[in-house]
Parts: sequence; C-alpha cells; structure tokens
Amino acid sequence: MARPEKIRLGDLLVQQQLITLDQLKMVLDQQRISGRKLGRVLVDNKLVTEEQISEALARQLNIPYINLKFFNINHDLVRLLPENQARRFRSIVLEERNGMLQVGMADPTDLTAFDQISQIVKRDINLAVVTEGQLLECIDRGYRRTDEITGLAKELSEDLGDSYVDFGALAGSAGVEEAPVVKLLQTMFEDATQIRASDIHIEPQETRVVIRFRIDGQMHLQMEADNKIAPALVLRLKLMSGLDISEKRLPQDGRLHVRVRDHGVDVRVATCPTQYGEAVVMRLLRQDGGMVSLEKLGMPPDMLKRFREIIRRSSGMVLVTGPTGSGKTTTLYAALEEINTIDQKIITVEDPVEYRLPGINQVQVNEKIDLTFARVLRSALRQDPDVILVGEMRDAETAQIGLRAAMTGHLVFSTLHTRDTAGTLFRLVDMGVPRFMVASSVQVILAQRLLRRVCSSCAQPYEPTPQEAEWLRAEGLAPDRWEGFLSGRGCSYCNGTGYHGRVGVYEMLEMDRALTEAAAHESSVHFMQVAREHMRGKTILDHAMEMMRQGRTSVAEVMRVSNQVED
Repeated sequence: MARPEKIRLGDLLVQQQLITLDQLKMVLDQQRISGRKLGRVLVDNKLVTEEQISEALARQLNIPYINLKFFNINHDLVRLLPENQARRFRSIVLEERNGMLQVGMADPTDLTAFDQISQIVKRDINLAVVTEGQLLECIDRGYRRTDEITGLAKELSEDLGDSYVDFGALAGSAGVEEAPVVKLLQTMFEDATQIRASDIHIEPQETRVVIRFRIDGQMHLQMEADNKIAPALVLRLKLMSGLDISEKRLPQDGRLHVRVRDHGVDVRVATCPTQYGEAVVMRLLRQDGGMVSLEKLGMPPDMLKRFREIIRRSSGMVLVTGPTGSGKTTTLYAALEEINTIDQKIITVEDPVEYRLPGINQVQVNEKIDLTFARVLRSALRQDPDVILVGEMRDAETAQIGLRAAMTGHLVFSTLHTRDTAGTLFRLVDMGVPRFMVASSVQVILAQRLLRRVCSSCAQPYEPTPQEAEWLRAEGLAPDRWEGFLSGRGCSYCNGTGYHGRVGVYEMLEMDRALTEAAAHESSVHFMQVAREHMRGKTILDHAMEMMRQGRTSVAEVMRVSNQVED
C-alpha cells in the first residue's frame, strides 16, 4: 500500500460538514492553549464523536473503518508489533490477507508511524481506521501478561530453590525493582488493570499457589505456580503495605499505592492465615476515571428524576443498600458529585476512602488508634457540614449519630447491608436505633444489584433452557415475550466470558406520609404490607427483567439476582 497522504483534520471535518468554521476556530484556540490533539479537543467539546472522526478519515483516504467492538482480534498477529510501539503509534495488527497485514490506526495520516510499523513487521501493510478508545481497549486485551507472569513465577521458584530467602531484606537493597518477586507483582498489577479486574486473590494450596482475578463480579483463574513462591509474595506485599511481617497467625489489613502505565492505583491488602499459609486479597481502586455520573448508573428515568430531587434536600437520610460489591459506594459518590458545589460543605467518613473527589473533606477511619466511625462522625458534626457521607452504618452508635444529624438539618448519605428496601428500616431498629428516629429521619432507601452486561461484540439470540423457561413462566413472562433475549457466545473482546461490564438494577422506596406512619407503628408486618404495595412493579427483579427483555443482560444473570432478593 502507498504511504497515506497528510490531511488537516479540521479542514476535513469542515469539508464533510461535521463541524462549522466557527467551531473549528474555537477548538484550535483551545488546542493552542492545552497542547492536546485536535481530535481529542473536538470530542471533549462534544462537537463530534470518535467514530465520526474515524469514518471521515476513512472516506477521505478510501480505506476501511473497522469497529473494533465487533472484531475478534488474533493474539498471535497482534504481537507482531511490540506493545510499546502499538501504544506509541496507536496501532494494532488486525489480520493477514494475501500475504499482507491489515493494521488499524487511530491516525492513519501519521507518516512516521506508517514507515516504522512497516520496518518492524517487515511486511507490506494495508491500513484501516479505528477509534483510539477502542484501540486502547484492544491493546489491553491483546497484550495480556499471562505468559510473562507464569515465566516470572517459575523464575522466582528457581531462585528460591529449597532454601528460605528473606525477601523482607529487599526493602532497602539496591536493584530491588529487578528482583523476581517485585517484577512478578508489578506484572500482575498491570495485567489485572488491563482486563478491568477489581480484585486479585493469592491463595496457597497444599502444593500449588492459585492466583485468581475477579472481573465483573466473577472469579477467573490467572495462573497456578509452585506453593513455595507464596510466602515471598505475601512478605513483599506486607512490606509494601506497612504490615507486620513477623505476624502470620492473625489477619491484617493494609494499603499500598502502585503506578501502572502512569496511572495511580490504590490497593487495599487483606491477609488471612489459612491451612497452607497466608492468603491475600487485593482490591484495586483506580484513582483516575473511576467516577460514574448518575446518568450512567442505569436507573430508570423516572427514578433518576426523583432521586435527583431528593438529594438536593437540606436534611434527612439517604440510604443505599445491597450486598458487598453491589456498587453502593459508586452510587453515593455519583450523588455527591452531582451536589458538590461551592456553597456546600461536604464531609465523608469512610473505611477506606475509595474515590478522591475535589472540594470534599474526606476522612478515613483507623480502628487501631480508636478513630472509629462514631468518633469521626461526632467530630464532623462540629465542622459545620451541610452534607455528610457515612461509609457504612456498622453499629447502633454510628447509626444514631447519623440519624440525629439527619433530624437536625444535615443531609446524610450512608449504606447498609440489607437484601431490599422494605427490610432496611427494621435492620436499623434491630441495631438498637429508636423506631421514631428511623421513621422521622430516613427520606429514601435505594436498593441495588449489579448485573453483567451481555457482550455487544458476540451477542446472539438466546433460547432459554427448560429450567429457565419454567422460571420465566413462574415469573409471569409468557413465551411470546422472549424474543429479545440475548447471550454472548464468548470472544476476544470479553475474554471468552460472553459478558463485558456491568449495569445496575435498582428499586427505590421514598418515605411518604403513609410509609412514615407505618414505620412508627409497632407492627413490622403492617409496614411491610404498605411498602410492598408501594413497590409493586418497581422492584429490583422488575428492573432486571426489563434489562433482560432489552437484551442488555442474560436470563442466567436475572435468575441469579432473583435468588438473592426473593424469600
């Protein structure tokens, strides 16, 4: 293929009537100030999408535009171009045809990149246009670290031999970053962040150590290795997170910070003694781009509208409930970001602080020095706040302080571990909070779960199994309403799982006069009857069923959530 021609992107978009001359002048001024690429400035200003830019380039250059979301990449071909060059040139090898390689590029007019890629792969190449966002996702999937991790684990095992090595001594030694244990951990963090893993589990067994990642709420095996490397990994992690390396009999909790591809990742480390050694679970918390806006949570439009009105009130308590890992903190922070204005003083009390939000005073509790939720909350009330977020109502003292604050002119956000909205008030009463305080303070209860999304790249029509069909009929969904069901067959985009990403499903119980009076009533049965009447047709299961009918999630996922929320 001949070298591509150089094109002025702004002139091209004006010529194709995607932007006006005035808009081009505006973004060129912004570009001169910021130094960013013109395409990125245009997308950030929402004048065009990445797809529109790519399609415009493809039309001008008379080359194909490829939507990588629906393209199954070949990992062997991808690695013909080393990862560093793929990221530097924003390029990826897609397929081989008639002895030529097709290479997707975010900027096919980059002549230097074209020449260097041709030299590296030593083949003739044909170009295709791809969007930068999809390209970077494909690079993350195509350059997995599985082989490298296995190799480093083997190298570490050989270094250890049959003798004990004090990896703790590595803390102050020169060349520590070259130690196999350090390289193994760094590579593991890189691989986990590339595939959007939320947790890394290191689990020693009798003869092997098993390393698993949790992706979209499900566990996936990453690798198995000789069990003798487990103590070295645990020891190094304890050093990095400031834990006691001599204590192996008790669970410990710590925190460390790592840099992965110029991005900061906070890691919560929890160790636990098991029969064959200490197990470690690491929760990965990306400090960039982790925030989700309220619009993107997936709430039904009428619920979102009402929730937005409620979080702008000046007092009362907003409770978000659900099991661990159901996205409660994400929902609360989306709400905080919405109301985080210069005229609001917002204080959060958390364990740990999961998101950094500018303009908010965030406090992390520390049980070791008696900096408990209750103690921090009392102090926070003396800081003249308008809004308080309590990470979790863990005990009666914390709950009572929070509810009292809600009664006395503060808007309080918090979470509880309950199954649904109706049972939440009685969880507070069971904790020892006076019934009148609960009834008069709580404004709204939001219950939620997370469902895995069907992968859009490999989605296909789905026929329910006999067991699923029986369940669907029992839930009142007749076969004539099964047409929109989809499932993923598994592809490179979703790592063979059939799912990519997750979406929230919600139910919301707003405390109106009837519910407040029922909550103050001695009989819990009366309140449950009133609450269930309010929730008819608006439960988590109803929302999940709607997602299933739209083809956004699978029958199996909805059945899983159904088992969690039903009696």
